[in-house]
Amino acid sequence: MSIKDKILDLSNKMQGELVTIRRDFHKHAESAWTEFRTASIVAEYLENLGYKVLIGDEVMVESAMMGVPSAEVLEKHMERAKEQGARVKFLDKMKGGKTGVVAVLETGRPGPVVALRFDMDANDLDETKNPDHFPNKEGFASINKDAMHACGHDGHTAVGMGVAKALMELKDEFNGTIKLVFQPAEEGVRGAACMVEKGIADDVNYMLGMHIWGTPGQFVCGVDGMLATSKFDAYFKGVPTHAGVSPEKGKSALLAACAATMAMQGIYRHSAGVSRINIGVLNAGTGRNVVPEHAVVKLETRGETSEIDAFVRDEALRMIKASAEMYDVEYEVKAVGGAMSGTSDEELVALAREAATELAIFDDIKDRRELGGSEDFSYFMERVQSKGGKACYVMVGSKCAAGPHNGAFDFEESALSQAVAAMLQMTHKLAK
Repeated sequence: MSIKDKILDLSNKMQGELVTIRRDFHKHAESAWTEFRTASIVAEYLENLGYKVLIGDEVMVESAMMGVPSAEVLEKHMERAKEQGARVKFLDKMKGGKTGVVAVLETGRPGPVVALRFDMDANDLDETKNPDHFPNKEGFASINKDAMHACGHDGHTAVGMGVAKALMELKDEFNGTIKLVFQPAEEGVRGAACMVEKGIADDVNYMLGMHIWGTPGQFVCGVDGMLATSKFDAYFKGVPTHAGVSPEKGKSALLAACAATMAMQGIYRHSAGVSRINIGVLNAGTGRNVVPEHAVVKLETRGETSEIDAFVRDEALRMIKASAEMYDVEYEVKAVGGAMSGTSDEELVALAREAATELAIFDDIKDRRELGGSEDFSYFMERVQSKGGKACYVMVGSKCAAGPHNGAFDFEESALSQAVAAMLQMTHKLAK
């Protein structure tokens, strides 16, 4: 039996298990940095298969983690994870939201280092209560408030576990070293940077990422147009006072925040490509007769390239600083997320097309597609490419009930075994 036939046979046979895993993660959705249950189940599964498993500080740099919830919130979610079946033996290493997991398979034969990345986190929203929604009908809708898998990461994690299982069964067919990276906090583009900073991609020759989304039956060999983005919160601190008795003694954080907001909307567009800025939140004040002491502005910038995003971000930071100085208030900026621009390497796009064609399980194979948004897999892409390696991000099409980040989102589960087969076939072509 050819390796292609072995891959198809294994991926088809595990479809039922993939569905079970996916539905379990969907039901117990966990948002960024709180994936204690999900990550511990993944770690146990990988360990039982015989992988070398690295967790927490072994694969993450704490100072590079962005937008991490408070210690109180993290503790609350860890306790919930324990109640919902988390594998307790792994949780100590995950304290502080350090929920990254990496599995390493060393074949003992010379060859490249190939890495595959799978994201695990859910979105911060509630799932629809519509009785016709498939997860509601089948009893696996999220039971966790403000957490729902509305972007398919439950499926991605299941696919990663399926790939891990098949790799162990077929390990004599592969050469070199294979790393399986299970990443937390992709939503809000917060989780990749801390794993990249740890160096887990520094020795990687080829890196693959994937997403279940797009036209049903279609396989996209290379996703481009990943917009670089910077997400941060600006906090202003003034001096409160009674607005009637002593207004001259006050320093308004609200006015500084408003000035910064208006100034940032006037940042020049960039001639080299697409640029964006959006101020999504402005909160300030305690009462109509009090000069506001505190204000916060939450915003994001984006650029067609990392350089364009840096231009918009730096201009925004300059205007925040100037507005604070103009109203004589203090300010602090906290980064809560970010991603780089990303382009799939042509060599791997061609390899992905060859792999998908050989499998003959897709109705349509498309070379490239523009993402039009941001994806922090771009951090991995940039690190690997900067060291002479190649990276590629593919898309496995599936019929979806609604758009991503929508409470009615769901995808057709037949995409699970297709994704496992595609990732395995590409990996084999790189590590045969």
